[in-house]
Amino acid sequence: MIHLAALPGSPGATGKNANRLLDSIVKTATTEAKTLEAAGFSGLILENFGDAPFFPETVPAETVASMAQIAREVVRAVKIPVGINVLRNDCRSALAIAATSGASFIRVNVLSGVAATDQGMIQGRAAEWIRYRNQFCPDVRILADILVKHARTLSVTEVDLAVEEVGLRAHADGVIVTGPTTGRAMERGFLKKAYEAASKHEIPLWIGSGTTIETLPWMVENSDGLIVGSTLRRNGRAGAPLDPSRIRSLMNEIKKVQKQERKD
Repeated sequence: MIHLAALPGSPGATGKNANRLLDSIVKTATTEAKTLEAAGFSGLILENFGDAPFFPETVPAETVASMAQIAREVVRAVKIPVGINVLRNDCRSALAIAATSGASFIRVNVLSGVAATDQGMIQGRAAEWIRYRNQFCPDVRILADILVKHARTLSVTEVDLAVEEVGLRAHADGVIVTGPTTGRAMERGFLKKAYEAASKHEIPLWIGSGTTIETLPWMVENSDGLIVGSTLRRNGRAGAPLDPSRIRSLMNEIKKVQKQERKD
């Protein structure tokens, strides 16, 4: 994860010159992207993390314009796939940004169903968004959360059924499972059940929160990939600067786990 600082127009950017601010954010994002690529990560996700409090669905034009510029520069700076997540749940804008910047995929928190969140009620619109993707940018993949963090679903609550709903009925290209909030892990049994359901239906499953050196072994065993954010940053805090020592420690542990898997 690359947690972008507050973008022009957001409360955290009040009083700042939009052009100069965007130059600074682009510089930081491209530097972080290159650092993570060099460390061995196989992909990146750009997220407007600094824009809190978030709009529940459609974000303002200035947010889309800013993220499109940032994404374009990051895509040009690295060779690994880049993804887009427009918080809280603007799937259509994320698809447009990905298509115009050359990004490979997007993440959407609520693709289908209804969730009560700290932004209010959010309703997925898979029927609209999947058709838009297929017509406008069919090569952009959609990864979607199930029982998303910072929320309580009002739809399917069983994790195995949630995998089926999002992966099969809503046509996500992969599903993401998280703990209750940013940086927190899910219970092992919860993850195992999600992975069993995803594997049964050949739906890729990614872990979207809580990856640490301690949780890594059982998370790798029960997923197809990890989305890592907070643990790579100073004091393990989302939005903080990258911490080279934390990056090295996690990547060393990943190599150990992968080596053990090959032996097994």
